[in-house]
Amino acid sequence: MPDSDDEYQGDDASDDEFGSSRAASGTPLETRGRSRPDGGKKGGRKGGKAAWEDIQRSWDAVVEGADGTLAEAIEGIAEAEKRARLLRDTTPLQRGIIRHLVLVLDMSFAMLEKDLLPTRYELVMAYAREFVREYFEQNPISQLAIIGMRDGVAVRISDMSGNPADHLEKLQGWVKQEPQGNPSLQNALEMCRGALFHTPSHGTREVLIVYGALMSSDPGDIRETMAALINDRIRVSIVGLAAQVAICDELCAKTNGGESSGYYSIALHEHHLRDLLLAITTPPVTRAREQSNASLLMMGFPSRTLAAGDAINYCACHNRPTREGYACTRCGSRVCRLPSECPGCGLTLILSTHLARSYHHLFPLRNWIEVSWTEARKSKACYACLAPFPEVPSSRGKGGKDRARGKEKENGKPVAPAPLPVKGLSESGRYACEVCRNHFCIDCDLFAHEVLHNCPGCQSDTRGALAAQNGETNGSAQVEAQARTNGAMEVDS
Repeated sequence: MPDSDDEYQGDDASDDEFGSSRAASGTPLETRGRSRPDGGKKGGRKGGKAAWEDIQRSWDAVVEGADGTLAEAIEGIAEAEKRARLLRDTTPLQRGIIRHLVLVLDMSFAMLEKDLLPTRYELVMAYAREFVREYFEQNPISQLAIIGMRDGVAVRISDMSGNPADHLEKLQGWVKQEPQGNPSLQNALEMCRGALFHTPSHGTREVLIVYGALMSSDPGDIRETMAALINDRIRVSIVGLAAQVAICDELCAKTNGGESSGYYSIALHEHHLRDLLLAITTPPVTRAREQSNASLLMMGFPSRTLAAGDAINYCACHNRPTREGYACTRCGSRVCRLPSECPGCGLTLILSTHLARSYHHLFPLRNWIEVSWTEARKSKACYACLAPFPEVPSSRGKGGKDRARGKEKENGKPVAPAPLPVKGLSESGRYACEVCRNHFCIDCDLFAHEVLHNCPGCQSDTRGALAAQNGETNGSAQVEAQARTNGAMEVDS
Protein backbone atom coordinates (compact mmCIF):
# COMPACT_ATOMS: atom_id res chain seq x y z
CA MET A 1 0.00 0.00 0.00
CA PRO A 2 1.53 3.33 -0.98
CA ASP A 3 2.24 5.83 1.71
CA SER A 4 -0.40 8.59 1.90
CA ASP A 5 1.40 10.97 4.23
CA ASP A 6 2.34 13.31 1.40
CA GLU A 7 -1.32 13.64 0.41
CA TYR A 8 -2.51 14.83 3.82
CA GLN A 9 -3.03 18.57 4.15
CA GLY A 10 -3.78 20.45 7.36
CA ASP A 11 -6.94 22.44 7.98
CA ASP A 12 -5.08 25.70 7.40
CA ALA A 13 -4.03 24.74 3.87
CA SER A 14 -5.90 26.20 0.92
CA ASP A 15 -6.57 24.63 -2.46
CA ASP A 16 -3.60 26.45 -3.93
CA GLU A 17 -1.30 25.11 -1.23
CA PHE A 18 -2.64 21.61 -1.91
CA GLY A 19 -1.70 21.85 -5.56
CA SER A 20 1.76 23.27 -4.91
CA SER A 21 2.55 20.58 -2.34
CA ARG A 22 1.62 17.82 -4.77
CA ALA A 23 3.91 19.35 -7.38
CA ALA A 24 6.78 19.41 -4.90
CA SER A 25 6.25 15.74 -3.96
CA GLY A 26 6.56 14.57 -7.55
CA THR A 27 2.88 13.72 -8.17
CA PRO A 28 1.16 15.03 -11.28
CA LEU A 29 -0.10 18.55 -10.84
CA GLU A 30 -3.77 19.07 -11.68
CA THR A 31 -5.06 22.12 -13.41
CA ARG A 32 -6.94 23.33 -10.34
CA GLY A 33 -3.77 23.57 -8.25
CA ARG A 34 -1.44 26.40 -9.16
CA SER A 35 1.30 27.78 -6.94
CA ARG A 36 1.17 31.39 -5.71
CA PRO A 37 4.16 33.65 -5.11
CA ASP A 38 2.95 34.49 -1.60
CA GLY A 39 3.06 30.90 -0.41
CA GLY A 40 -0.47 30.05 -1.42
CA LYS A 41 -2.18 32.14 1.23
CA LYS A 42 -5.10 34.06 -0.10
CA GLY A 43 -5.09 37.72 0.76
CA GLY A 44 -1.87 37.39 2.74
CA ARG A 45 -3.79 36.30 5.86
CA LYS A 46 -1.55 36.27 8.88
CA GLY A 47 -1.42 33.07 10.89
CA GLY A 48 -3.53 31.19 8.33
CA LYS A 49 -6.75 31.53 10.37
CA ALA A 50 -9.87 33.59 9.91
CA ALA A 51 -11.63 35.43 12.70
CA TRP A 52 -14.44 32.87 12.86
CA GLU A 53 -11.96 30.04 13.39
CA ASP A 54 -10.85 31.27 16.80
CA ILE A 55 -12.87 29.56 19.52
CA GLN A 56 -14.04 31.84 22.30
CA ARG A 57 -14.38 29.69 25.42
CA SER A 58 -16.96 31.92 27.07
CA TRP A 59 -18.11 29.09 29.35
CA ASP A 60 -14.79 29.19 31.20
CA ALA A 61 -15.62 32.67 32.53
CA VAL A 62 -18.75 31.37 34.32
CA VAL A 63 -17.99 30.41 37.92
CA GLU A 64 -20.41 28.76 40.32
CA GLY A 65 -21.33 30.62 43.46
CA ALA A 66 -21.00 29.44 47.04
CA ASP A 67 -24.42 27.78 46.85
CA GLY A 68 -23.50 25.84 43.71
CA THR A 69 -25.72 27.86 41.34
CA LEU A 70 -25.00 30.35 38.58
CA ALA A 71 -27.20 33.10 40.01
CA GLU A 72 -24.25 35.22 41.09
CA ALA A 73 -22.60 34.93 37.66
CA ILE A 74 -25.84 35.83 35.87
CA GLU A 75 -26.32 38.90 38.08
CA GLY A 76 -22.77 39.97 37.32
CA ILE A 77 -23.37 39.69 33.58
CA ALA A 78 -26.59 41.71 33.88
CA GLU A 79 -24.83 44.46 35.85
CA ALA A 80 -22.00 44.51 33.31
CA GLU A 81 -24.51 45.11 30.50
CA LYS A 82 -26.08 47.97 32.46
CA ARG A 83 -22.72 49.61 33.08
CA ALA A 84 -21.68 49.20 29.45
CA ARG A 85 -24.50 51.54 28.41
CA LEU A 86 -23.38 54.19 30.90
CA LEU A 87 -19.64 54.29 30.19
CA ARG A 88 -19.55 57.06 27.63
CA ASP A 89 -17.55 60.18 26.98
CA THR A 90 -18.81 62.93 29.32
CA THR A 91 -16.62 65.74 27.99
CA PRO A 92 -18.72 68.93 27.68
CA LEU A 93 -18.97 69.76 23.96
CA GLN A 94 -21.04 72.15 21.93
CA ARG A 95 -24.00 70.26 20.48
CA GLY A 96 -27.03 71.23 18.47
CA ILE A 97 -29.91 70.72 20.88
CA ILE A 98 -32.48 71.98 18.33
CA ARG A 99 -32.48 69.17 15.79
CA HIS A 100 -34.37 68.52 12.55
CA LEU A 101 -34.05 64.83 11.67
CA VAL A 102 -35.59 62.72 8.92
CA LEU A 103 -35.92 58.99 9.64
CA VAL A 104 -35.79 56.91 6.43
CA LEU A 105 -37.00 53.29 6.67
CA ASP A 106 -36.29 50.59 4.12
CA MET A 107 -39.60 48.98 3.04
CA SER A 108 -38.27 47.01 0.10
CA PHE A 109 -38.20 43.26 -0.58
CA ALA A 110 -35.00 42.92 1.47
CA MET A 111 -36.96 43.57 4.67
CA LEU A 112 -38.75 40.21 4.30
CA GLU A 113 -35.62 38.36 5.42
CA LYS A 114 -35.86 36.53 8.75
CA ASP A 115 -32.28 36.83 9.92
CA LEU A 116 -33.62 39.36 12.47
CA LEU A 117 -36.62 37.81 14.17
CA PRO A 118 -39.50 37.81 13.52
CA THR A 119 -38.62 39.64 10.27
CA ARG A 120 -36.48 42.63 9.46
CA TYR A 121 -39.54 44.74 8.69
CA GLU A 122 -41.45 43.96 11.88
CA LEU A 123 -38.38 44.46 14.05
CA VAL A 124 -37.48 47.77 12.40
CA MET A 125 -41.03 49.08 12.74
CA ALA A 126 -41.05 48.18 16.45
CA TYR A 127 -37.67 49.83 17.02
CA ALA A 128 -38.76 52.85 14.97
CA ARG A 129 -41.62 53.49 17.39
CA GLU A 130 -39.23 53.13 20.31
CA PHE A 131 -36.79 55.50 18.60
CA VAL A 132 -39.50 58.15 18.20
CA ARG A 133 -40.33 58.04 21.91
CA GLU A 134 -36.69 58.16 23.00
CA TYR A 135 -35.84 60.87 20.47
CA PHE A 136 -38.41 63.30 21.85
CA GLU A 137 -37.57 62.28 25.41
CA GLN A 138 -33.93 63.29 24.88
CA ASN A 139 -34.65 66.15 22.45
CA PRO A 140 -37.99 67.70 23.46
CA ILE A 141 -37.51 70.90 21.42
CA SER A 142 -36.50 69.09 18.22
CA GLN A 143 -38.54 67.95 15.21
CA LEU A 144 -38.79 64.72 13.24
CA ALA A 145 -40.12 63.45 9.91
CA ILE A 146 -40.41 59.85 8.61
CA ILE A 147 -39.95 58.62 5.03
CA GLY A 148 -40.15 55.10 3.57
CA MET A 149 -38.44 53.49 0.53
CA ARG A 150 -40.43 51.00 -1.57
CA ASP A 151 -41.18 50.26 -5.25
CA GLY A 152 -38.23 52.42 -6.31
CA VAL A 153 -39.75 55.64 -4.90
CA ALA A 154 -39.81 57.50 -1.59
CA VAL A 155 -43.04 57.51 0.43
CA ARG A 156 -43.80 60.26 2.95
CA ILE A 157 -45.04 58.68 6.17
CA SER A 158 -45.19 61.77 8.43
CA ASP A 159 -44.31 65.43 7.98
CA MET A 160 -41.83 67.43 10.02
CA SER A 161 -43.38 67.84 13.47
CA GLY A 162 -42.46 68.03 17.13
CA ASN A 163 -45.41 65.93 18.32
CA PRO A 164 -44.44 62.27 18.89
CA ALA A 165 -48.09 61.15 18.96
CA ASP A 166 -48.52 62.09 15.29
CA HIS A 167 -45.50 60.05 14.22
CA LEU A 168 -46.52 57.00 16.26
CA GLU A 169 -50.02 57.12 14.78
CA LYS A 170 -48.69 57.28 11.22
CA LEU A 171 -46.19 54.46 11.85
CA GLN A 172 -48.90 52.23 13.26
CA GLY A 173 -50.77 52.48 9.95
CA TRP A 174 -47.79 51.02 8.08
CA VAL A 175 -47.19 48.00 10.33
CA LYS A 176 -49.61 45.75 8.41
CA GLN A 177 -48.21 46.80 5.01
CA GLU A 178 -46.13 44.26 3.11
CA PRO A 179 -42.63 45.45 2.06
CA GLN A 180 -42.13 45.22 -1.68
CA GLY A 181 -40.10 46.56 -4.58
CA ASN A 182 -36.59 48.00 -4.65
CA PRO A 183 -35.25 50.81 -2.47
CA SER A 184 -34.02 54.09 -3.94
CA LEU A 185 -31.48 56.02 -1.94
CA GLN A 186 -31.45 58.96 -4.33
CA ASN A 187 -35.22 59.47 -4.29
CA ALA A 188 -35.27 59.25 -0.50
CA LEU A 189 -32.40 61.72 -0.11
CA GLU A 190 -34.04 64.18 -2.50
CA MET A 191 -37.25 64.04 -0.47
CA CYS A 192 -35.20 64.59 2.70
CA ARG A 193 -33.65 67.68 1.10
CA GLY A 194 -37.11 69.04 0.43
CA ALA A 195 -38.25 68.36 4.00
CA LEU A 196 -35.16 70.08 5.47
CA PHE A 197 -35.00 72.98 3.00
CA HIS A 198 -37.07 75.42 5.09
CA THR A 199 -35.62 74.50 8.49
CA PRO A 200 -33.96 77.41 10.33
CA SER A 201 -30.20 77.77 10.30
CA HIS A 202 -29.84 77.57 14.09
CA GLY A 203 -30.92 73.89 14.08
CA THR A 204 -29.15 70.80 12.78
CA ARG A 205 -30.16 69.00 9.59
CA GLU A 206 -29.82 65.24 9.85
CA VAL A 207 -30.91 62.11 8.00
CA LEU A 208 -30.98 58.64 9.56
CA ILE A 209 -31.42 55.71 7.15
CA VAL A 210 -32.20 52.14 8.21
CA TYR A 211 -31.04 50.20 5.16
CA GLY A 212 -31.55 46.48 4.66
CA ALA A 213 -30.84 46.00 0.94
CA LEU A 214 -27.54 45.64 -0.89
CA MET A 215 -28.58 47.70 -3.93
CA SER A 216 -30.31 50.94 -4.83
CA SER A 217 -32.55 51.64 -7.83
CA ASP A 218 -31.79 55.29 -8.59
CA PRO A 219 -33.07 57.37 -11.52
CA GLY A 220 -29.87 59.41 -11.83
CA ASP A 221 -26.39 59.99 -10.49
CA ILE A 222 -26.46 59.74 -6.70
CA ARG A 223 -23.15 61.61 -6.43
CA GLU A 224 -24.90 64.75 -7.63
CA THR A 225 -27.30 64.31 -4.71
CA MET A 226 -24.29 63.95 -2.38
CA ALA A 227 -22.92 67.29 -3.55
CA ALA A 228 -26.32 68.90 -2.93
CA LEU A 229 -26.46 67.42 0.59
CA ILE A 230 -23.01 68.83 1.38
CA ASN A 231 -24.06 72.23 0.07
CA ASP A 232 -27.20 72.16 2.25
CA ARG A 233 -25.18 71.07 5.34
CA ILE A 234 -27.18 67.86 5.82
CA ARG A 235 -25.58 65.02 7.76
CA VAL A 236 -26.42 61.43 6.82
CA SER A 237 -26.12 58.43 9.16
CA ILE A 238 -26.90 54.87 8.05
CA VAL A 239 -27.62 51.72 10.06
CA GLY A 240 -27.24 48.69 7.81
CA LEU A 241 -28.93 45.33 8.32
CA ALA A 242 -26.82 43.37 5.82
CA ALA A 243 -23.26 43.68 4.52
CA GLN A 244 -21.44 46.97 4.14
CA VAL A 245 -22.23 48.86 0.92
CA ALA A 246 -19.56 51.06 -0.67
CA ILE A 247 -21.94 53.85 -1.74
CA CYS A 248 -23.38 54.08 1.79
CA ASP A 249 -19.90 54.40 3.28
CA GLU A 250 -19.03 57.12 0.76
CA LEU A 251 -22.30 58.94 1.48
CA CYS A 252 -21.71 59.04 5.23
CA ALA A 253 -18.06 60.04 4.84
CA LYS A 254 -18.71 62.96 2.49
CA THR A 255 -21.60 64.40 4.50
CA ASN A 256 -19.80 64.13 7.86
CA GLY A 257 -16.50 65.86 7.19
CA GLY A 258 -14.73 62.91 5.58
CA GLU A 259 -15.26 60.49 8.48
CA SER A 260 -17.68 57.57 8.23
CA SER A 261 -16.81 55.81 11.50
CA GLY A 262 -19.63 56.33 13.94
CA TYR A 263 -22.04 57.34 11.17
CA TYR A 264 -22.23 54.08 9.19
CA SER A 265 -22.72 50.94 11.26
CA ILE A 266 -23.86 47.38 10.59
CA ALA A 267 -26.20 45.72 13.09
CA LEU A 268 -24.93 42.35 14.28
CA HIS A 269 -28.11 41.20 16.02
CA GLU A 270 -31.41 42.51 17.37
CA HIS A 271 -30.02 44.14 20.52
CA HIS A 272 -27.16 45.72 18.60
CA LEU A 273 -29.65 47.27 16.17
CA ARG A 274 -31.56 48.80 19.08
CA ASP A 275 -28.37 50.23 20.58
CA LEU A 276 -27.32 51.75 17.26
CA LEU A 277 -30.68 53.45 16.78
CA LEU A 278 -30.91 54.82 20.32
CA ALA A 279 -27.35 56.15 20.07
CA ILE A 280 -28.59 58.61 17.41
CA THR A 281 -30.83 60.26 20.02
CA THR A 282 -27.75 62.06 21.39
CA PRO A 283 -27.28 65.37 19.54
CA PRO A 284 -24.24 65.50 17.25
CA VAL A 285 -21.21 67.63 18.04
CA THR A 286 -21.27 71.00 16.31
CA ARG A 287 -18.46 71.34 13.80
CA ALA A 288 -16.44 74.56 14.04
CA ARG A 289 -17.15 76.96 11.20
CA GLU A 290 -15.98 80.51 10.75
CA GLN A 291 -19.40 81.74 9.66
CA SER A 292 -21.21 80.31 12.71
CA ASN A 293 -22.26 83.14 15.00
CA ALA A 294 -24.32 83.13 18.17
CA SER A 295 -27.86 84.43 17.73
CA LEU A 296 -30.92 84.86 19.92
CA LEU A 297 -33.98 82.70 19.34
CA MET A 298 -37.43 83.93 20.32
CA MET A 299 -39.61 81.40 22.14
CA GLY A 300 -42.90 81.51 24.00
CA PHE A 301 -43.67 79.86 27.35
CA PRO A 302 -47.48 79.52 27.55
CA SER A 303 -49.44 78.14 30.49
CA ARG A 304 -52.12 75.48 30.36
CA THR A 305 -55.62 76.96 30.38
CA LEU A 306 -59.11 75.46 30.67
CA ALA A 307 -62.16 76.82 28.87
CA ALA A 308 -64.69 78.49 31.19
CA GLY A 309 -68.00 76.75 31.81
CA ASP A 310 -69.29 74.60 28.98
CA ALA A 311 -67.37 76.51 26.34
CA ILE A 312 -65.38 74.56 23.75
CA ASN A 313 -62.46 75.91 21.75
CA TYR A 314 -60.75 74.64 18.62
CA CYS A 315 -57.04 73.95 18.59
CA ALA A 316 -55.21 75.66 15.76
CA CYS A 317 -52.84 72.73 15.17
CA HIS A 318 -55.38 69.96 14.46
CA ASN A 319 -58.65 71.94 14.15
CA ARG A 320 -60.32 69.74 16.76
CA PRO A 321 -62.67 70.78 19.58
CA THR A 322 -61.03 70.82 23.00
CA ARG A 323 -61.57 72.41 26.40
CA GLU A 324 -57.93 72.66 27.42
CA GLY A 325 -54.77 73.78 25.71
CA TYR A 326 -52.01 76.36 25.58
CA ALA A 327 -52.52 79.88 24.25
CA CYS A 328 -49.74 81.43 22.20
CA THR A 329 -48.10 84.31 24.08
CA ARG A 330 -47.91 86.40 20.90
CA CYS A 331 -51.14 85.91 18.91
CA GLY A 332 -53.31 83.95 21.34
CA SER A 333 -53.84 80.89 19.11
CA ARG A 334 -54.57 77.71 21.02
CA VAL A 335 -52.51 74.54 20.64
CA CYS A 336 -53.20 71.21 22.33
CA ARG A 337 -49.63 69.97 22.98
CA LEU A 338 -46.19 71.36 23.69
CA PRO A 339 -43.60 71.76 22.32
CA SER A 340 -44.98 72.96 19.01
CA GLU A 341 -44.83 75.81 16.55
CA CYS A 342 -47.71 78.27 16.61
CA PRO A 343 -49.75 77.81 13.40
CA GLY A 344 -50.70 81.49 13.48
CA CYS A 345 -47.45 83.39 13.95
CA GLY A 346 -44.78 80.66 13.81
CA LEU A 347 -43.50 81.25 17.36
CA THR A 348 -41.85 78.26 19.04
CA LEU A 349 -43.91 77.30 22.10
CA ILE A 350 -42.21 75.23 24.81
CA LEU A 351 -42.08 74.76 28.58
CA SER A 352 -39.14 75.57 30.81
CA THR A 353 -38.76 71.86 31.62
CA HIS A 354 -38.11 71.15 27.94
CA LEU A 355 -35.07 73.43 28.00
CA ALA A 356 -33.85 71.80 31.20
CA ARG A 357 -34.14 68.32 29.68
CA SER A 358 -32.16 69.42 26.62
CA TYR A 359 -29.46 71.06 28.74
CA HIS A 360 -27.95 67.79 30.00
CA HIS A 361 -26.45 67.10 26.57
CA LEU A 362 -24.20 70.14 26.94
CA PHE A 363 -23.05 69.34 30.49
CA PRO A 364 -23.55 65.58 30.97
CA LEU A 365 -23.42 63.88 34.34
CA ARG A 366 -19.99 62.43 35.03
CA ASN A 367 -19.53 58.68 35.09
CA TRP A 368 -19.46 57.23 38.61
CA ILE A 369 -16.40 55.22 39.56
CA GLU A 370 -16.24 51.72 40.99
CA VAL A 371 -15.71 51.29 44.74
CA SER A 372 -13.27 48.63 45.89
CA TRP A 373 -13.70 46.50 49.01
CA THR A 374 -11.14 48.63 50.88
CA GLU A 375 -13.37 51.72 50.56
CA ALA A 376 -16.68 49.88 50.82
CA ARG A 377 -16.80 50.05 54.64
CA LYS A 378 -17.83 53.72 54.45
CA SER A 379 -21.39 52.85 53.40
CA LYS A 380 -23.88 50.10 54.21
CA ALA A 381 -26.78 51.22 52.00
CA CYS A 382 -27.36 53.17 48.80
CA TYR A 383 -27.46 56.92 49.41
CA ALA A 384 -30.47 57.38 47.11
CA CYS A 385 -32.79 54.36 47.53
CA LEU A 386 -31.37 53.02 50.86
CA ALA A 387 -31.03 49.52 49.40
CA PRO A 388 -28.55 47.52 51.52
CA PHE A 389 -25.15 46.82 50.03
CA PRO A 390 -23.38 43.43 50.21
CA GLU A 391 -21.46 43.01 53.45
CA VAL A 392 -17.74 43.48 53.35
CA PRO A 393 -16.03 40.08 53.71
CA SER A 394 -14.03 39.63 56.87
CA SER A 395 -11.04 38.03 55.09
CA ARG A 396 -8.90 39.75 52.52
CA GLY A 397 -12.00 40.27 50.52
CA LYS A 398 -13.58 39.14 47.36
CA GLY A 399 -11.05 39.11 44.64
CA GLY A 400 -8.11 39.11 47.10
CA LYS A 401 -4.74 37.72 46.21
CA ASP A 402 -5.18 34.30 47.85
CA ARG A 403 -8.67 33.79 46.50
CA ALA A 404 -7.77 35.02 43.03
CA ARG A 405 -4.90 32.57 42.86
CA GLY A 406 -7.05 29.67 44.06
CA LYS A 407 -4.97 29.07 47.21
CA GLU A 408 -7.82 29.58 49.68
CA LYS A 409 -9.10 26.26 50.97
CA GLU A 410 -12.47 25.13 52.27
CA ASN A 411 -12.90 21.67 53.85
CA GLY A 412 -9.41 20.82 52.71
CA LYS A 413 -10.16 21.61 49.06
CA PRO A 414 -9.10 24.72 47.13
CA VAL A 415 -11.85 27.17 46.32
CA ALA A 416 -12.49 27.92 42.66
CA PRO A 417 -10.78 31.12 41.53
CA ALA A 418 -12.87 34.25 41.27
CA PRO A 419 -13.94 35.31 37.77
CA LEU A 420 -11.91 37.91 35.97
CA PRO A 421 -13.12 41.46 36.69
CA VAL A 422 -15.33 43.08 34.07
CA LYS A 423 -14.46 46.58 32.97
CA GLY A 424 -16.72 49.11 34.66
CA LEU A 425 -18.25 46.59 37.08
CA SER A 426 -17.71 47.18 40.80
CA GLU A 427 -16.78 44.16 42.90
CA SER A 428 -18.51 45.63 45.95
CA GLY A 429 -21.72 46.64 44.15
CA ARG A 430 -21.05 50.30 45.00
CA TYR A 431 -20.49 53.24 42.66
CA ALA A 432 -19.24 56.60 43.90
CA CYS A 433 -19.76 60.11 42.57
CA GLU A 434 -16.43 61.88 42.21
CA VAL A 435 -17.87 65.18 43.50
CA CYS A 436 -19.98 64.32 46.56
CA ARG A 437 -18.24 60.96 47.27
CA ASN A 438 -21.56 59.22 48.06
CA HIS A 439 -22.08 55.55 47.20
CA PHE A 440 -24.95 54.34 45.01
CA CYS A 441 -26.22 51.01 43.70
CA ILE A 442 -26.25 49.96 40.05
CA ASP A 443 -29.96 50.71 39.59
CA CYS A 444 -29.61 54.27 40.91
CA ASP A 445 -26.54 54.70 38.73
CA LEU A 446 -28.59 53.74 35.69
CA PHE A 447 -31.55 55.92 36.71
CA ALA A 448 -29.41 58.98 37.44
CA HIS A 449 -27.52 58.86 34.13
CA GLU A 450 -30.41 57.93 31.83
CA VAL A 451 -33.41 59.67 33.39
CA LEU A 452 -32.48 62.26 36.01
CA HIS A 453 -29.17 63.43 34.50
CA ASN A 454 -28.33 64.81 37.95
CA CYS A 455 -26.58 63.36 40.96
CA PRO A 456 -28.90 63.01 44.01
CA GLY A 457 -25.94 63.47 46.34
CA CYS A 458 -24.78 66.68 44.70
CA GLN A 459 -28.29 68.12 44.57
CA SER A 460 -28.96 67.44 48.27
CA ASP A 461 -25.51 68.60 49.46
CA THR A 462 -25.65 71.99 51.21
CA ARG A 463 -22.10 72.03 52.53
CA GLY A 464 -21.08 74.68 50.03
CA ALA A 465 -23.67 77.20 51.24
CA LEU A 466 -23.01 76.43 54.92
CA ALA A 467 -19.29 76.77 54.43
CA ALA A 468 -19.72 80.14 52.80
CA GLN A 469 -21.81 81.36 55.76
CA ASN A 470 -19.36 80.02 58.35
CA GLY A 471 -16.32 81.33 56.51
CA GLU A 472 -14.78 77.89 56.11
CA THR A 473 -12.04 77.60 53.49
CA ASN A 474 -11.02 73.96 53.92
CA GLY A 475 -12.16 72.98 50.44
CA SER A 476 -15.79 72.22 51.23
CA ALA A 477 -16.89 75.54 49.74
CA GLN A 478 -16.00 74.22 46.31
CA VAL A 479 -18.61 71.44 46.45
CA GLU A 480 -21.45 73.65 45.27
CA ALA A 481 -19.43 74.99 42.36
CA GLN A 482 -18.40 71.49 41.34
CA ALA A 483 -21.97 70.25 41.59
CA ARG A 484 -23.10 72.87 39.07
CA THR A 485 -20.62 71.44 36.55
CA ASN A 486 -21.70 67.84 37.24
CA GLY A 487 -24.83 67.84 35.11
CA ALA A 488 -26.68 70.36 37.30
CA MET A 489 -28.42 73.35 35.74
CA GLU A 490 -28.62 76.64 37.59
CA VAL A 491 -32.07 78.17 37.20
CA ASP A 492 -32.82 81.74 38.22
CA SER A 493 -35.40 81.94 40.97
